[in-house]
Amino acid sequence: MKEELGFRYAERKDTPLILAFIKALAEYEKMLDEVVADEKILEEWIFDKKKAEVLFAMSDGKEVGFALFFHNFSTFLGRAGIYLEDLFVLPEYRGRGYGKAILRKLASVAVERKCGRLEWWCLDWNKPSIDFYLSLGAEPMKDWTVYRIAGDTLKKLAKEER
Repeated sequence: MKEELGFRYAERKDTPLILAFIKALAEYEKMLDEVVADEKILEEWIFDKKKAEVLFAMSDGKEVGFALFFHNFSTFLGRAGIYLEDLFVLPEYRGRGYGKAILRKLASVAVERKCGRLEWWCLDWNKPSIDFYLSLGAEPMKDWTVYRIAGDTLKKLAKEER
């Protein structure tokens, strides 16, 4: 029997499922101990403040993958882009084209919204994902390094006065 693949945007009632996907991804990335998000935080930031969107890949009525994304902005392009924060397909559904289908759907959303690009980060050790992204024509940003200020360092910087 051929599986039907579809998509749906997450609703508030999906918050526990979103958290489950985030934790599954974090476990895959060996970073589960870094997840501090809980249902309350996710509900506030995704549904109340509308700072991110979640798209589920559906197979025969079951959520088998998810993408959490939000808009960023390129001053050079003068338009928004889509930043893909998380993409995850349940292990038992991998190898069936769902990851590519999710990226194709996000590309479609970006084009529909007249965005200038779709971008994401990938862990350096994740060779299967890197190979997959390269096969789609994605280009690594070799001249760029990601910097981050978070936690206590962020609070300290925010308090500094000139």
